[in-house]
Amino acid sequence: MYFDGACPVCAREIALYQRAAAAEQIQWQDLSPPQAPAPDLGRAEALARLHVRDDAGRLHVGADAFLLLWRSLPSWRRRTRWLDHASGRALLRVAYAVFLRLRPLWRRGA
Repeated sequence: MYFDGACPVCAREIALYQRAAAAEQIQWQDLSPPQAPAPDLGRAEALARLHVRDDAGRLHVGADAFLLLWRSLPSWRRRTRWLDHASGRALLRVAYAVFLRLRPLWRRGA
């Protein structure tokens, strides 16, 4: 899981997930220090929105990445059932798009 630790809102949310049961099974990569996350993912692209890599190596981006992350954490899995269908994913995508427009207001120097 690739995340922007320089975004205070993002960092707090990731810290919440990291305290959840089964979080130790996830590889958490903070991209706020300058580094390339992976050969197939540039740093600027990764910082622009949430990216999660599944067990098969596929990247999931944005709202789809959140759903994959939440499904992998037992305490969050129950909360995602109502989002894990077409209209729920559409709602989540809209909410995430709004967040992305507001996020630059919170992000510290990159």
